[in-house]
Amino acid sequence: MMAGNGLFYPILGFASCLAFIYMSFGNWRIEDTKPLKMDFVERSGTQFMVNGKAFYINGWNSYWFMDHAVEEYRKPRVRAMLQAARKMGLTVCRTWAFNDGGYNALQVSPGRFNERVFKALDHVIAEARQHGIRLLLSLVDNLQAYGGKTQYVKWAWQEGVGLSSSNDSFFYDPSIRIYFKNYIKTILTRKNSITGIQYRDDPTIFGWELMNEPRCMTDASGDTLQDWIEEMSAYIKSIDKKHLLTVGLEGFYGPNSLKRSTVNPEEWASRLGSDFIRNSAVPYVDFASVHIYPDHWFHDQDFEDEMRFVSKWMISHIDDGDKVLKKPVMFTEFGLSNLNKGFTPEQRDRFYKTVYDVIYKAAKRNRSGAGSLAWQFLVEGMDESNDDFGIVPWERRSIHRLIIEQSCRLARIGGDTLQLRELKYVCGGRW
Repeated sequence: MMAGNGLFYPILGFASCLAFIYMSFGNWRIEDTKPLKMDFVERSGTQFMVNGKAFYINGWNSYWFMDHAVEEYRKPRVRAMLQAARKMGLTVCRTWAFNDGGYNALQVSPGRFNERVFKALDHVIAEARQHGIRLLLSLVDNLQAYGGKTQYVKWAWQEGVGLSSSNDSFFYDPSIRIYFKNYIKTILTRKNSITGIQYRDDPTIFGWELMNEPRCMTDASGDTLQDWIEEMSAYIKSIDKKHLLTVGLEGFYGPNSLKRSTVNPEEWASRLGSDFIRNSAVPYVDFASVHIYPDHWFHDQDFEDEMRFVSKWMISHIDDGDKVLKKPVMFTEFGLSNLNKGFTPEQRDRFYKTVYDVIYKAAKRNRSGAGSLAWQFLVEGMDESNDDFGIVPWERRSIHRLIIEQSCRLARIGGDTLQLRELKYVCGGRW
């Protein structure tokens, strides 16, 4: 992004209520602790594993971490969000590891980096480690926010080496491919100025995402994007074999898929140059990514129809992970806009519950549905970074409870020892 009917869960118990009151009305910022020992997340078939135990993810998006860490007056928000996430039992945050050519750019021009901004990214990774949170780091945006593929095309054009002014030349222009590979190598081999650990050797990083929501609409066949994914995923793995890798797809089925007309939200979704199955099947891609924005994808459905679509959409992709891809499937963005006609906060509660229930049921059956990341979470006073999907979770009691309960019940299934230890007070010790 730029970015199910059912009863609400029973009350989680006295400990959970205390946790809610403490976080909502008290001083919920916890003291610094020693950095937690973390191990690399690995993949075994359709599941994520940590130290031989299944690892199911309840997480979130805070794309703004690096950008805010650059400025001293905004920097504390990173720690505040990570502290709050830890208290909710969240384990993975997806955030941007790019800012190309604009204000506070990480990459000022091809191969030229702003060390001040790089140190901000170092800080984000070090803080995440301090709080036992892993990061899914996205490397470039299909959209123009924070530069994206548009900025790469502009650079090539300005230097007189660009083949085309089309934004999609990002995927096929040899000069731009060199730019991006240089960027990848710089990021992966960066030595953190705080921890002294190269990014490629740091288990705090859950994995890499090639691009946020890649689309190549000038080639609806999908061949151009597929070639780019194959080349870039192989290149990443030639440098870093320790971390997981995903593409960053929205999950749309391509023109050759039978599901293009039965599962895609509408016909347009098959003409974007991406294909969930084909793109995710690349050998170097460790897990598939899917987004969920029913209210933006449809124009004439009511809320109940959208919730039915959400369940169908998720189950379809989990089936693909089990039967076709043989890989984990992560729903790396899901959100419901508060600008919808007739929107109520209760609808967002229902939406989160629908997503969480599908993930939980899949996890109980050892299926490929490996977790979800909400778009997006913020702390108080961040209106300038918010959009119509963002929330401060503890400001609404019902959704805060849903998030905590999801963390608890997934941890009970998975059994990762670090996760269980961190959640024992939130979940009331009911293991």
